[in-house]
Amino acid sequence: MELWIPVTLCAAVFQTIRFMLHKTLSMGGLSATGSTFARFAYAMPAAALCTGIYLTATGQPWPALPPAFWGYAWLGALGQILATVCVVALFARRNFAVGITFKKTEVIQTALVGLLLLGEQISPGGWGAILIGLVGVLMLSETPGLSENLLRRLMSPAVALGLASGFFFAFSAVGYRAATLQIASDDPLLRAGVTLVCVTLSQTLVMSLWLRWREPGQITAVWGARGTALWLGLTSMAGSLSWFTAFTLQTAAYVQALGQVELILSLLASVLFFRETVTRRELAGIGVLALSIVVLILVL
Repeated sequence: MELWIPVTLCAAVFQTIRFMLHKTLSMGGLSATGSTFARFAYAMPAAALCTGIYLTATGQPWPALPPAFWGYAWLGALGQILATVCVVALFARRNFAVGITFKKTEVIQTALVGLLLLGEQISPGGWGAILIGLVGVLMLSETPGLSENLLRRLMSPAVALGLASGFFFAFSAVGYRAATLQIASDDPLLRAGVTLVCVTLSQTLVMSLWLRWREPGQITAVWGARGTALWLGLTSMAGSLSWFTAFTLQTAAYVQALGQVELILSLLASVLFFRETVTRRELAGIGVLALSIVVLILVL
């Protein structure tokens, strides 16, 4: 088994836990932006510590970072901020499992962005797996209170937030992959760790200034929620390190496609932890998405 596969599966597990904590924080007085800031603020010290320990233990110096690295890293960082705000806001409109599923439109969007920005090619079998996943997403686009008209369903606020989060996550994934490839090292953990430190530091600084200006009181609220936010930061750091490592090893679209296993985990979280009801249609949609994962693994 290629290394990127188990690394991606670990990333999906940590990300599911992270979004569970996001939802918990958003129900406890933090805004969507405040919850997003908590993720980066509490992840940054852990990322810096772990990367510093790794560099010291392996005897490697901090690598040179060319201007192109910062351009791609900041593109990914901004995309991740906007995407996380969208998906946290989405939790207020649909249940946990379906919210995560709408986010997963990032897979086909990542393939397109990767093709446009990096020229990364997807095999016919890979496109087939991605399109099967898109069918599953469309099956989940029904919103209570709307007719069966597909266009109206796709224009609902919940779907708009989900598609927007997928769009921004696509730029985030491709930006991060491009940034890691700018680092002159054969060590995937070094490239992932250094990129993670630079990104989370930038995100923490930018979001703290934004919250000071636009949402006074949210930084204090984030500190007050540190009992949960600390775990959010740790799982975010572990998940991001896993994603970044996978991005150094494989095309971003394939990593995101395998990462759809997160849907199965989010379904379990939705039912077992949040006591939410999942309809037959939603189960069928998630089943189709699971099929796309199997197809992806078989064609690669």
